[in-house]
Amino acid sequence: MKAMIVRAPGGLDQLALVDLPDPGAPGPGEIRVAIHATSLNFHDLLVANGSIPAADKRIPMADGAGVVEAVGTGVTEFAPGDSVVSTFFPHWPAGPAFSGVGNFDATPGDGADGFAAEYVVRPASAFTLAPRGWTHAEAATITTAGLTAWRALVGDGLLKAGDTVLTLGTGGVSIAAVQIAKAMGAKVIVTSSSDEKLARAMALGADQGINYREQADWGKVATELTGGKGVDHVVELGGPGTLAQSIAAVRVGGHISLIGVLTGRQGDVPTALLMAKQARLQGLIVGNRQQQQDYVAALEHTGLRPVLDRSFALKDLAEAFRFQESGSHFGKVVVEW
Repeated sequence: MKAMIVRAPGGLDQLALVDLPDPGAPGPGEIRVAIHATSLNFHDLLVANGSIPAADKRIPMADGAGVVEAVGTGVTEFAPGDSVVSTFFPHWPAGPAFSGVGNFDATPGDGADGFAAEYVVRPASAFTLAPRGWTHAEAATITTAGLTAWRALVGDGLLKAGDTVLTLGTGGVSIAAVQIAKAMGAKVIVTSSSDEKLARAMALGADQGINYREQADWGKVATELTGGKGVDHVVELGGPGTLAQSIAAVRVGGHISLIGVLTGRQGDVPTALLMAKQARLQGLIVGNRQQQQDYVAALEHTGLRPVLDRSFALKDLAEAFRFQESGSHFGKVVVEW
């Protein structure tokens, strides 16, 4: 079978499409899936470019969507022909986070082989059903970006109608957050350095946009847009370079989901302001399998569909990552085969 690998120590020039042995038939509790699509996330890029060390010849990509070809004994949740999508933490079925999900030892494309391959055989817990009627490319956006936004707003944030959400940027997590928030009756403010992207976000339903290059004090602007109250939820993707502004934007008693580190891994936090706001700052990494199933059910009920920017072939995965690095995408970048 064809699969993409990353040769150690990593680097986009170390991605190679190779022939590997077919994984064979599923054993007890396993399913065999023909993978047809994956989507790109910042975490995948860090593995591919060597920023996150991985085993030599690691198969990358945490997201995978495809069709069940066979099931092993004891598997009752899936049947051949089912469309499925991968889980980020296959060993985290439900409930709160625990020490075993504090690392990426079992995460596909990092501590374990991922889904840049034609076929995989995995435990049934490594997948959930995909939304009915979705393409594989659409379903592949659920595993990481979509579920992260869902957990941030619904699982941890307890989002309700009438709340105001501030989401940073217009990548996959942010656009999913816009869609989820609007579907649940919330108001949405989006930041971007591009007026064109802000216009596209508002066409999707966002209520207001802030160009952070033109408005450096965008936390204050967001507060002004809420009549001085501050926003109820912040989907914080920048990390230390944006956290101070997010704290400025959040209301007293509000909620900040710390998701990304696009501006770096360390930095100063205005702790006095955070204390004065009595806000909840919660770090999170994707979510559990039950949350993914809840998200899929919500997607089917609301009719939401992900925003796909560009699609690449598997052989062009390095080119897809370079496009992702450029920051010119809006929504998700996908790879299909």
